[in-house]
Amino acid sequence: MIIDLVAGRGELTEAAWERIEPLLPRADGRGRPWRDHRQVVNGVLWRLRTGAPWRDLPERYGPWQTVYERFACWEADGTWAKLLEHVQVHDDAVGRVEWTVAVDSTVNRAHQHVTGARKKGPQTGTNWKIRAARRRAKPPAGPRRVHLAVDGRGLPLSIVLTPGNVDDATAFGQVLDGIRIPRAGTGRPRRTPTRVPGHKAYSSRAIRHLLRRRGIAVTIPERRDQAANRRRRGRLGGRPPAFDEEVYRERNVVERCFARLKQFRAIATRFDKLADRYRAGVDLASLIFWLREPSS
Repeated sequence: MIIDLVAGRGELTEAAWERIEPLLPRADGRGRPWRDHRQVVNGVLWRLRTGAPWRDLPERYGPWQTVYERFACWEADGTWAKLLEHVQVHDDAVGRVEWTVAVDSTVNRAHQHVTGARKKGPQTGTNWKIRAARRRAKPPAGPRRVHLAVDGRGLPLSIVLTPGNVDDATAFGQVLDGIRIPRAGTGRPRRTPTRVPGHKAYSSRAIRHLLRRRGIAVTIPERRDQAANRRRRGRLGGRPPAFDEEVYRERNVVERCFARLKQFRAIATRFDKLADRYRAGVDLASLIFWLREPSS
C-alpha cells in the first residue's frame, strides 16, 4: 500500500518535520523495521485533534496499535517533552522568547470512559516501557486543571496538571518552577521571567513576596477584600501594590493559548485514563504551537 505523506489538515508541515525528525529515536536494528515516524506522529495528531478512540484511527496512519504504542513509549521515555524543550531552547538562543510571562489555568472535564485506570497490581501488555509508565502514572481524579505559563507570544513555557479543586494560587509556585529553558551553549537554564501578569486569583502576599524575592516585576490587580482590609487598617495597611493596566492587557495571551489548546478535542475533554498520557498530549499540542510560530 502506498502511503501519501503530503501534509493534510492538522498534520506536520515539511518545515516542522525537518526540525524534529533528527531528534526522534532511531531503531536499534533488532526486530521488525519501525513504521515511518512521520506517519505515526501524524496519526497521533489526528487522534489528538478529533478526540476519537484509538481504534478509529484512519488506515492511512497505519495500525492503531502501532500509533498508540509509540505515543505511549515516547511519553514514558520523555521524547515528547524533549522535543518541546528543544524548540524552546532554539527560540531562546536566537532571542525570540518574550519573557513577560502570563499565568492562568483552565479546567478540562474528564469523559466518563476515563474511569477504571489501574493503580497497582499486574499489568498486561508486551512493551516494558508502557508497563512501567502505567505503574507510575497518576490515576484520574475527575476534572483536570491545566495550569500554564506562556511567553509574550502565547507559547507554553510551563505546564502543570492538578486535580480540578486545586486553585491557581496554590499551584503558582509549581508553575513558576516549571519554567526552565536550558542554554544552547554553556550556562544555567533560563528560569526567571522579567514580569508576570496574572489575574486577581494570584493576588496574595506570598506570591508577591516570591516574585519580588526573585527579582520579577509583578502585575497583579488587588482583590476588593484585600483593598478594603488595607484601607481599614489605615497607615498599618501600607500602600496599594503597583499596577499597570497597559501591561495587564498583555495577560490575554494565556487565554488565547487555552483557546488554541481546546481546538484539540482530546485536550478540551480528557479521554485518556492515565494523567501522564493526557499530559503528553498537552506537550505535543504545545510543540505544534512552537513549530508553527513564524521564524521571523
